[in-house]
Amino acid sequence: MTDPTDLTRRTVLALGSVGAVGGALALAACTTDAPAGTPSATATPSPTPTDESTPDPSAGPDAPHLGDDIAALADVPVGGSIDASINGEPALLAQPTAGQVVAFSAICTHQACVVAAAGSEFHCPCHGSMFDAATGDVLQGPALEPLTPIQVAVAGDRIVAAS
Repeated sequence: MTDPTDLTRRTVLALGSVGAVGGALALAACTTDAPAGTPSATATPSPTPTDESTPDPSAGPDAPHLGDDIAALADVPVGGSIDASINGEPALLAQPTAGQVVAFSAICTHQACVVAAAGSEFHCPCHGSMFDAATGDVLQGPALEPLTPIQVAVAGDRIVAAS
């Protein structure tokens, strides 16, 4: 064996890659022989809340983590919509029925202009596309694709980001 003080960078890298391959093989040996698409018996750890998220103490294990505050529920008229910002990105909020809030990216799916809230619709000022505020679906083109939905939740009297 070589003197540890005589190790070259090449030797260290070679030894490290041998160890990495051995470790990968050891991990591969721990997997099941279940066919692809079959759920494995391994548990998936749930994400831990960050300082930005506020877990709902009454929520069950499958409930979404609540994040940044977006707006007051009272700020979004029932049957209407408002412009907002979610995680620093332009967004649109709507309240189709009392207490039901939906959110969408405000980036038009036609040519990425910022879409504006307009009551029960969203309007793109660039080329005239219109979207349904309750669903994000295209009402009038040239856009062909609906707006991208964003998960939100109602926490008390506030609308918050959800994941």
